[in-house]
Amino acid sequence: MKCAAETHQAQSVEHILSHYRTVAVVGLSPKPHRDSFEVSQYMQSQGWRIIPINPNASSILGQTAYPSLREAAKHEPIELVNVFRNSADVPPVVDEAIAIGAKAIWLQLGIAHDASAALARSSGLHFVQNKCLLVEHRRFFSTR
Repeated sequence: MKCAAETHQAQSVEHILSHYRTVAVVGLSPKPHRDSFEVSQYMQSQGWRIIPINPNASSILGQTAYPSLREAAKHEPIELVNVFRNSADVPPVVDEAIAIGAKAIWLQLGIAHDASAALARSSGLHFVQNKCLLVEHRRFFSTR
């Protein structure tokens, strides 16, 4: 039997994959061998709009890179924030995501922060943690 948090997360995965297509990727690396690049490149190939968040790059995957979510939000509408950072770095990202009016936050495989999950959900955002967006996208659309 699934606990309430698992059920909520499963519902959030389905909602995100069904409704959002513009994603800011916090920690997107310009290096093709990095997971953040591979996942973002795949999502871009599926028609998703990728907005790189990396203070050390000017462009990634042919898109302008921004130093922060706040800066990106001045130029782009952001629905989903996909996080490729250490779990300890999640709270300020969640605070920024809430501040810019993002609709959802996705923490990639191996990244989790329960207090941030509670804050995001209480602020009305969908929240997924410790799951790979690429894997879940393939799984979700292969069953359709």
